[in-house]
Amino acid sequence: MKGRLTFDGQPPEGAINLGLGMPSAETLRTDVLEKASESFFDGVHPFEFNYGTLSGDERFQHSLAGFLSDGYESTVDANSLFVTGGTSQGLDIASTVFAKPGDTVFVEEPSYFLAFQIFRDHGLNLVGVPVDENGIRIDALEGLLEKHKPTFVYVIPSYHNPGGFCMSEDRRQNLIELSQKHGFLIVADEVYQLLHYYDRPPPAFGTRIETDTVVSLGSFSKILAPAMRVGWIQTCPDLRNRLMDNGFVVSGGSVCHFASHIVRHAIDLGLQQELVSDLRRTYRDRVEAMQNSLQEFFGDLATWRQPEGGYFFWLRLNENVDTTALRERARALETGFQPGAAFSIEGGFRNYLRLCFAHYNAEQIHEGVARLRRTFD
Repeated sequence: MKGRLTFDGQPPEGAINLGLGMPSAETLRTDVLEKASESFFDGVHPFEFNYGTLSGDERFQHSLAGFLSDGYESTVDANSLFVTGGTSQGLDIASTVFAKPGDTVFVEEPSYFLAFQIFRDHGLNLVGVPVDENGIRIDALEGLLEKHKPTFVYVIPSYHNPGGFCMSEDRRQNLIELSQKHGFLIVADEVYQLLHYYDRPPPAFGTRIETDTVVSLGSFSKILAPAMRVGWIQTCPDLRNRLMDNGFVVSGGSVCHFASHIVRHAIDLGLQQELVSDLRRTYRDRVEAMQNSLQEFFGDLATWRQPEGGYFFWLRLNENVDTTALRERARALETGFQPGAAFSIEGGFRNYLRLCFAHYNAEQIHEGVARLRRTFD
């Protein structure tokens, strides 16, 4: 259907679409997947291809717990983990299990635009909460809690999409306290938590599940390969049990039993850990390439903050600029971006745009930003 997003393959030859929020070919390490697969198939038992345990393969959960314990610098209990088919499916099952049609969900304004449809597919009412460079604004949240009773609050705490910022430690604690006081869940999308290129971000919400109000989502899509469709939910025992009581899970067993075996072997062989270290180095170079290119070509047109992790730059242009209206001109110049309005449930941020540095190398980023500048001439 016209207008639908596609995630297959590369952009047209010669195009540099900085709107693409996905890994590049050279960061999708087929050698890692090949070695992990060979290790799995060496002496594999036929029952490895059965339905699997409801919450996910126990060996994978233990390997994942060790991997996250190292990455979070905090002990993760394997029994806190529930395996999903990526963060998108994690959001979908959280909406199924923890909410019902007509419920209200708070989302950051702006936020990850593809999450909006997931929530709306479940008949949920969305209310936006303003953010700033330190994350969700607690003062605004408190004001909205006087008018609404949300079932959960969806946040992207580390290296926000699209904003690139990190929620401060104080605000994380304030959000937890409000969740306990007002009885809502925190659904934290932590897919970028491990992709830090300078200092570490504040501790993941996944390290705070003892509060009984936290549902932390993670994924291997950004740190291994999106096609594996392997992710996880980390939460307290009661909420985890509710996930396992879902009819889809009871009927189908482990969501991605086979793929999780391959990821388990990648972790156990140390390949996954090495890959994350490589990605941090690669993406740090690309962050700096985009920062330098933006200073060269957009220093007089926009303001932004250099992100310290994740995938994205978030640019603010003059108030009279509507970036949505410029997409076709950018396409004609064989470049691209995501317009700010896409990330708003209220139609705001029309003078903003999001750029991704993950999909291209430094030379391509420089050329892409140069072409993008001509879009505004």
